[in-house]
Amino acid sequence: MSVIDARNLILGRMASVVAQRLLNGEEINIINAEKAIISGRRDTTFDRYQKYAARGSVEFGPHFPRRPEQIVARTIRGMIPHKKTTGREAYNRLKVHVGIPPELIKEQANTIENASITRLSTANYTVLGDLSKKLGSKF
Repeated sequence: MSVIDARNLILGRMASVVAQRLLNGEEINIINAEKAIISGRRDTTFDRYQKYAARGSVEFGPHFPRRPEQIVARTIRGMIPHKKTTGREAYNRLKVHVGIPPELIKEQANTIENASITRLSTANYTVLGDLSKKLGSKF
């Protein structure tokens, strides 16, 4: 089992690395999901996610998550074949947490260097926790 700290990691790059490791059979816990970064202009990012969240209705789907840990899990799910047996098994090995849960405090948290925010040359990014609050989450 490995623990990945999502603080200051770009969401898409982190998700692609995690999806590959899940498909290779690794069990992964992601902590601090609300501190992940979405690159791009804030208004464009918010408009795109607002459009996703507004789709459907209360009775019928599709339902798009608003909480940060669910957004991270949904992003990773989109990168694995979740309708096949191998994808379902891989997705079940993933746990995403807001903050650091008590059972993982003593664990050594790793980071993904290829997904670090230092790759961004500009300051155009959105923190996932801020986006969730704008979408109406009460995390």
